[in-house]
Amino acid sequence: MGPIYLDNAATSFPKPPAVAAAMARYLTEVGASINRGVYASAQDAGMTTLLLREGLCRLFRHGDPTRCILTAGNTMGLNMALRGWLKPGDHCIVSSMEHNAVMRPLHDLADQGVSFDRIPCDREGRLDPAGLPPLIRPNTRLVAMAHASNVGGAIQDAAAVGKLCRERGIPLLLDAAQTAGHWDIDFEGWGLAALSVPGHKGLMGPSGIGALLLSPEFARGLTPIVSGGTGSASDSERQPDYMPDRLESGTPNLPGIYGLHAAVEFILETGVEALRRREEALTEQFLAGLRDIPGIRLAGPWTLENRAGVISVDFLEQDNAEAAFRLEQQYGILTRCGLHCAPAAHRTLGTFPQGTVRFSPGWYTTPEEVAAAVAAVGEIAAGAG
Repeated sequence: MGPIYLDNAATSFPKPPAVAAAMARYLTEVGASINRGVYASAQDAGMTTLLLREGLCRLFRHGDPTRCILTAGNTMGLNMALRGWLKPGDHCIVSSMEHNAVMRPLHDLADQGVSFDRIPCDREGRLDPAGLPPLIRPNTRLVAMAHASNVGGAIQDAAAVGKLCRERGIPLLLDAAQTAGHWDIDFEGWGLAALSVPGHKGLMGPSGIGALLLSPEFARGLTPIVSGGTGSASDSERQPDYMPDRLESGTPNLPGIYGLHAAVEFILETGVEALRRREEALTEQFLAGLRDIPGIRLAGPWTLENRAGVISVDFLEQDNAEAAFRLEQQYGILTRCGLHCAPAAHRTLGTFPQGTVRFSPGWYTTPEEVAAAVAAVGEIAAGAG
């Protein structure tokens, strides 16, 4: 058995073969940008970009491809939403499980007069939606929440939080870094104002591309954080006021667009339900194997209900970094060790400052690979080798 890749929460690997083929076709046969030519290859690029927007809208039940903004990744999408919406004097509510892609922009904005509060989560990483209303202030302008933890895997009840936000007229920004592509997300049904997704994780596309899907109201109120050439309204030095051009300045990542389009088509053809069932089966196998291993503890829920395939292990008798090193060097198992850019989540789960060793299977992971990983964890926890 070769190397066992269990770091899909960071970036999925391998990708569906069609992803690399689509990117190669763009680079070798197309080469043109969009909105900047009427020749055939430019039309090919423009059509593929539109098909990607439409595919993402089908996947996430969003009604308007013009409000599906293509971004440089999830971090960029979250920054566009946070920095483009919140102004000095505004208040934002987040959970205690957020990634630094949300928390660092919020701390930057706090230096400019934006305040925020955190909804506390339990020791498995789940929030109680009833904890939201007491934190709401007259100047609360946004609720931002990770759909699933990139540390412990707990999935939040986005529908319940969305309902509370709608009732109070507060937009909800959902960070779907760990659920997009393998968990059902209903943009309109949940009443989301903004949904940010990366292309390179569960969507199984390339890195450097993502999407930000917006409601009409949120799109109208969002200030662009980057302005410049769009290939449209070139007679004006002012940013276009229509979507998606208002929020998409500069030459886009066309190789990424072609690759992500192929990936989204693969997901739509395979079905999110099939992807989720496979993830759940592998996660169930992994958790069952860990239960009888002494000397470790799990950061996150032991049950499959509302849980993503993110499995964080804290080795109690040794350094987690050493355990991760041994997993690679002795067993060929590739994981992610540390605080996973989410110190608040680790504080909530009780694994700060030591962090955890994170295992995250993907679509191409096999049950045999999971069994090998569980056996390796047992041997390392027992001090063998």
